[in-house]
Parts: sequence; structure tokens; C-alpha cells
Amino acid sequence: MDDIARKNMLYDFYGELLSDRQKLIYEDAVYNDCSLTELAQEYDISRQGAHDLLKRCDRILEEYESKLKLVEKFNVLRSLARDIEERTDDEEIRKLTRKMMETL
Repeated sequence: MDDIARKNMLYDFYGELLSDRQKLIYEDAVYNDCSLTELAQEYDISRQGAHDLLKRCDRILEEYESKLKLVEKFNVLRSLARDIEERTDDEEIRKLTRKMMETL
């Protein structure tokens, strides 16, 4: 999984555990691809402050994942669902696994 996709997944699972300010800045950096300079101007902080905040958020999100493993479990379930869908000839099971994958 590439770095951006991993950050997105971690944020999707654990983002609500960040402070409101951390969420705003992290979303702008990750989802809106804002530069450190843009973040600094938008939030009236230094570039170094923006950099430090993003690194802190990355560390916090990674720590949650190392303890809870929700992203890892999600990826295993998604992989198993795909495998079941590919291996079965039963159309009803295929429909159910597709529906399950859509909710994942």
C-alpha cells in the first residue's frame, strides 16, 4: 500500500480520535494536497509547526493501528471476500460477497 493510501486508510479508521484542529490541518494536507506553506498561511502557524503537526498526527494514527490493527483486519477481510467471490460458482454467494465488499 503506498504512503498516501495508507494515510487515507489510517485517517478513515482513526481520524475522529484526533483533535478538531489536527483533523482540519491533516485533511488539508492529505486530502487537499496543501503544501506546508499553504497550511502555515491558512492556519497562522509556521511551516515547521505545520510539519511537526503532520508528523505528530502520522505517529498518533500509526500508534492506534499498531494497537488496534483495524486497517490490517479490514484488508484481510476484503481480500478474503474477493477470494470467495472469485472461487465460487454459486451466484447467491457471489452477490453476498459483492454486497459485503461494497460495505467494506
